Amino acid sequence: MSIAYRSSEVPAVLIEPTSRRIRLKSGERLIADTTQAIVIYENGGHPTYYLPKADFVAGILQPSSKTEPSRLFGTRSYWSLQAEDSSLQDKAWSFDGAALGLPELSDHVTVDWSSVRWFEEDEEIFRHPRNVYKRIDSIPSSRMVEIFVDGRLVARTNRAIFLFETGLITRYYFPVADLVAGTLVSSDLTTYCPYKGAASYYHFDLDGKRHKDIVWYYPEPIAESGKIKGLISFYNEWVDEIRVSTGSAE
Repeated sequence: MSIAYRSSEVPAVLIEPTSRRIRLKSGERLIADTTQAIVIYENGGHPTYYLPKADFVAGILQPSSKTEPSRLFGTRSYWSLQAEDSSLQDKAWSFDGAALGLPELSDHVTVDWSSVRWFEEDEEIFRHPRNVYKRIDSIPSSRMVEIFVDGRLVARTNRAIFLFETGLITRYYFPVADLVAGTLVSSDLTTYCPYKGAASYYHFDLDGKRHKDIVWYYPEPIAESGKIKGLISFYNEWVDEIRVSTGSAE
């Protein structure tokens, strides 16, 4: 049964069906497979998939005695995931839907994100599902971009990719060759963006001072963000200034 619900009150709730096939795995073992998932957005936050209980492999979901009240959704009931050789205690939960007048919500369960592997169709997804109401646009620009660190001009480029992401500040990606001062030093830090892929980081050394993990790049971004492959970007928040011209540098 599809569930659709929208509230404009604060905190806002949006519930809607998705046509994407959603699968969960514990290691390589399939534990759930559905084309009837619903997506819940709470107050504009990251979406969460809830899967029908009936689409979990038989015996995987085991009820727990743990419950909690929820002002938004009604009583939260916890479930454990019982695999052949392990048990994940209280790592799944469902709501009775009483606060929304949606008793059918109780037929759907979500799982702690880090406890299992999540797939949309045949693609594994990381951190959280992608928000279908959020856009990322990577657009080439000839506007001059200048970056200042510790009062010095460290990068100057007119071949940046401007990355516009709904609700976030603009990021500027450009070739390493357009650095004019300082040195990049490889970092062990990696992070993952559901919209761009796995990011690697650099420290930035300037005049004997190290700025840790201030620069990042995507060596192999997902297809939708392919324009920024191999380009570097400085954290706007951690530099003195990113100065962007109002017109073409030509």
